[in-house]
Amino acid sequence: MRPSIVILAGLVLAHSAAAEGPATLETGVRSSDAATSETHDWGRMLTYFAGTSYSSTDALAAVATIHPGMEIHPPHVHSEEEYLMVLEGTGTWSVQGQEFAAKAGDLLYAAPWDEHGISNTGDVPLKFVVVKWNPNPVSPMAQPVGEE
Repeated sequence: MRPSIVILAGLVLAHSAAAEGPATLETGVRSSDAATSETHDWGRMLTYFAGTSYSSTDALAAVATIHPGMEIHPPHVHSEEEYLMVLEGTGTWSVQGQEFAAKAGDLLYAAPWDEHGISNTGDVPLKFVVVKWNPNPVSPMAQPVGEE
């Protein structure tokens, strides 16, 4: 069975089929047509990958679109590290109890257990990339012999 694959915001991910055992990520591309789409009251989540990789668990690579005046959830905390990057629209970031303007091109890094969130306070949909994960206690892979 061929692995399904993802490239998202400069990160390369691939997920082997569940029947082949635990997820193993490999270099490759997964198109938006192959991603899982969920529609919610607040907007839409397009999930390219959710699972485990060589060095992470609870990994997620997705694109969310939030309707004007909405948020996915209130500011929150979790054990995963996370990046959020606004692609389109405007809104409000919430970071450790402080709020400030969010706009296309902004990138948030949230460390484990740091409160964070984003809401769409603009007039058009707010679209952002989300990548989050828990690290596994592994050593970096050695470079294959003969490769540079």
